[in-house]
Amino acid sequence: MNTDYKKTLNLPETDFPMRANLAKREPGFLEFWKERDIFGKMLKNREGAPSFVLHDGPPYANGHIHIGTAFNKILKDFIPKFKAMKGYYAPYVPGWDTHGLPIELHVLKTLKVNKDTVDPVFLREKCTEYALQFRDVQREEFIRLGVLGDWENPYMTLKPQYEAAQLGAFAELVKKGLVYKGQKPVYWCIDCQTALAAAEIEYWDESSPSIFVAYSLPGAGEIHPSLSGQDVNVIVWTTTPWTLPASMAVAMGGDHEYSFVRSGEKVYLFAKNLRESVEKETGLSFGEEILTVRGRELEGKKAVHPFYPDREILILLADYVLLDTGTGCVHTAPGHGVEDYESGVKYGIEVYNPVDDKGFFRQGTGLVDGLSLKEGSKKILETLTESGRLLGHGAISHSYPHCWRCKKPVIFRSTDQWFVSVSDFRDEALRCIEENVRWIPEWGKERIYNMVRDRSDWCISRQRIWGVPIPAFYCDDCGKPVLTEDRILAVQKHVEKEGCSAWWSKTPEDLLGELCFCPHCGGKHLTKEKDIMDVWFDSGSSHAAVLKVRPELKWPADMYLEGSDQHRGWFQTSLLTSVGMYGRPPYEQVLTHGFIVDGDGKKMSKSLGNVVAPQEVINEYGADILRLWVASTDYRNDIRISQGIIKNLSESYRRIRNTARYLLANLKGFDPEHHAVPVEKMTEMDRWILQKLNGVIERANEAYDDYEFHVPTFAIHQFCVNELSSFYLDSSKDRMYADGTDSLSRRSGQTAMWLVLSAVIRMLAPVLSFTAEEVWQEMRKIDAKLPESIFLSDWPAPFAVADGKKLEEKWAKVLSVRAAVSRVLEQARSAGIIGHSLDARVEVERKGAPEAADLFTDEDLRVFSIVSGFRWVERIDDMAVVRDDEETGLRIGVDKARGEKCPRCWQYTEEGDENGLCPRCSEVLSA
Repeated sequence: MNTDYKKTLNLPETDFPMRANLAKREPGFLEFWKERDIFGKMLKNREGAPSFVLHDGPPYANGHIHIGTAFNKILKDFIPKFKAMKGYYAPYVPGWDTHGLPIELHVLKTLKVNKDTVDPVFLREKCTEYALQFRDVQREEFIRLGVLGDWENPYMTLKPQYEAAQLGAFAELVKKGLVYKGQKPVYWCIDCQTALAAAEIEYWDESSPSIFVAYSLPGAGEIHPSLSGQDVNVIVWTTTPWTLPASMAVAMGGDHEYSFVRSGEKVYLFAKNLRESVEKETGLSFGEEILTVRGRELEGKKAVHPFYPDREILILLADYVLLDTGTGCVHTAPGHGVEDYESGVKYGIEVYNPVDDKGFFRQGTGLVDGLSLKEGSKKILETLTESGRLLGHGAISHSYPHCWRCKKPVIFRSTDQWFVSVSDFRDEALRCIEENVRWIPEWGKERIYNMVRDRSDWCISRQRIWGVPIPAFYCDDCGKPVLTEDRILAVQKHVEKEGCSAWWSKTPEDLLGELCFCPHCGGKHLTKEKDIMDVWFDSGSSHAAVLKVRPELKWPADMYLEGSDQHRGWFQTSLLTSVGMYGRPPYEQVLTHGFIVDGDGKKMSKSLGNVVAPQEVINEYGADILRLWVASTDYRNDIRISQGIIKNLSESYRRIRNTARYLLANLKGFDPEHHAVPVEKMTEMDRWILQKLNGVIERANEAYDDYEFHVPTFAIHQFCVNELSSFYLDSSKDRMYADGTDSLSRRSGQTAMWLVLSAVIRMLAPVLSFTAEEVWQEMRKIDAKLPESIFLSDWPAPFAVADGKKLEEKWAKVLSVRAAVSRVLEQARSAGIIGHSLDARVEVERKGAPEAADLFTDEDLRVFSIVSGFRWVERIDDMAVVRDDEETGLRIGVDKARGEKCPRCWQYTEEGDENGLCPRCSEVLSA
């Protein structure tokens, strides 16, 4: 009668499911974290410990999250989780940017009203409702990603406390004399009817007119007698014909050579080096060169405007005149360009802007009165053609600024605006960039340094309603602006109680009380400023409104983390407000990540159909797969995502999950308190696996500290595949299943597996948060003394393995032998000599691996190779298969095992008892 020995084996058993089913299982863990207040307990656990503060850059509360915002939030989430487990007090306060044009325009469109006629307080109420609605939508979507933080108490730029703190920051800059009102050319969006900051500009290729215009030079005879009595014209080049009504000067390069060249009855002036290209673009045929001079010799000469004959046009010098295109003679309109403006100021030229807020020429402009810019350009070209002054007309494709919101081209126009005088503290800001911040990656330093070095003063006024008002007043008696620290602080008190709508609902007398007078003339009649602050000033003040206000946070923050576009956005505006106020940056480190592209490296767009929505990935695969994707990327560059990439990561995840499941299954009946074996008493194979684990812990530690998140996940995956699945777990099956339940060999193996599982799953917790918690809760069934959540546990430390490095070196030799044996076993299996490896006996010639033969016994190699017999021999004589392994040079023989198959462990034995059991199994069953 055959006996069923299966029940006598310690077969693996666990409730931990093989199928992850993450999309359905993850919400349960979200509920667990919320009900148990795990984030609050994480903070309480570390009270009094050194803190690490990652300050959240606020996403805009408009619409659902996309794959880029999901990536950003997950990447951030890795850091406080890791830091908390490492022993830091690591609060994470999420935030939202809530003011600004997109929300205001959406609400205006929904209400079907105009901003100039709607009650501003009513409009602001509706904007608040809209922002809070999408705050809630995005909050739930961020939480679904597995991000832990203070979601019940986020910071929001629309909160009265935040707005008041922002006004306090503004007052500090005013006190230091860093805010002024002036007329300068600023980016202006005709469609949105507001000024824009540099951070609100996107550059796209645009096709623009390329025209060559003749400006008469009537006093040319004063330059040289040979030009007397000649019809001399400067050839001016421009790509913005609509700015010609504001043309006040022609700029030339002081060291460039300029030629006076005859063409028919006329003489033309342009840069000598550009003769060939000008001839080609204009179709003119140039003859003799009458005269060549340097640009500096023409400074101060006067040309005549091509269609305003009464306007003299000054020739001036400028460093920005290049000879890569055009004519070297640049049309200059101080009212429509920053460089033009600076030249105008230098030479005392009028800053003339004939264009209104809506993109129409003002009455009194002359030729183009009341026309739109497009209509005006057409009229100008017609007039120049009729007068013969349009010498060439083509098109040029170049990078041109566009509005970040409506995506339409913007213009430069000179208007009265409020500015932060960056020029007054630029050098200090540059020094801070160089000396006070760690930039990750390193190239971020040069990028933001160049942007700050080359930027102009910061235009902070916007002609909108939904935002924080610029708390300035105007005296009705003397007309001067009134902006003082004490008056801002008076307004601040009202805002702190009622929010910024108090600015619109109250009179100047209500807001200022006894300060309601003009400090310039003593007049008592003040009018409120209508402009609001740039929303980048809102978010750029978060260090003052959040870090300095929230008691659990600190200033400066340890880290700011956003996409690379924020070098010109939040990173920069935060730096400028902080340096302006306090003389140092608001952050110690700045980490930058790239943009999300599809699997082919193309930008995502609905029209291409390559958009990957985070909600779709979560619904199909689960948030942990999305988190693994974030961790697996090199975020320094653009990050690729596609269905293929996600599927491949799912396979990697499956390997990690199955390894955890197998480890759990082998821990059946294990009680760490009673069964754990001290490391020094473990079997050598168990000590070896702990030593290999030490290497993973050290690499993970270093990588997390350096924010190299792809390294730990890769190292752990490789550890699961190579050391664990391919060798250790496979070679341990026999002792785990068939040795005595309480034998040292089995308890040693269980102890090692417990320690491996505990360390690996804690190292994965910041990344695979849901799965790590799921495994941890299974582990708590084994050891109820474990912390309530994996996020309340400590980061694993390396184990004290005696002579660990020597142990690794020793085992590297036997693993090489085992790999060679496995290759020959496969050949024997293909030849039909064996089925399972336990059907085999193996011989290896000692001369091929004398060190391994001295270090490991025949029995060791039998166990490691999972065969029924192993012998080191001097020479292989009679084996069914004999092969020379190409990789190691070992000569290996394989044949059928001798004896009978043990019905319990399936190893072949020549010493079976009356039931056919091998000596080991017989002893275990008789114990």
